[in-house]
Amino acid sequence: MPDHTHLLVGMNGTISVSDLARDIKAGSSKFINESNWIKGKFNWQEGYSAFSYSKKQIKNVIDYILNQEAHHAKTTFKDEYIALLKEFEIEFDNKYLFEWID
Repeated sequence: MPDHTHLLVGMNGTISVSDLARDIKAGSSKFINESNWIKGKFNWQEGYSAFSYSKKQIKNVIDYILNQEAHHAKTTFKDEYIALLKEFEIEFDNKYLFEWID
């Protein structure tokens, strides 16, 4: 998607979610910049989100990721993201959310 990416990552307790997000963002930014995929310098926005799912839900998550283009034709990333925050009962302030691309 042009304004976000989804990753499904299996984790154990040896790395924190924040360290994983930092390492993925740093490594992918370096790769994108060294590959000259875009004009200028690529940077991710600040922040990230992480949601946990049970093993029973993995197939549904994979199917969602593989079909997100069709899904986002019906629902914007912003609307879906806010719905996820509410579903997972995560309190939030709109001023701290992502810079949305319309």
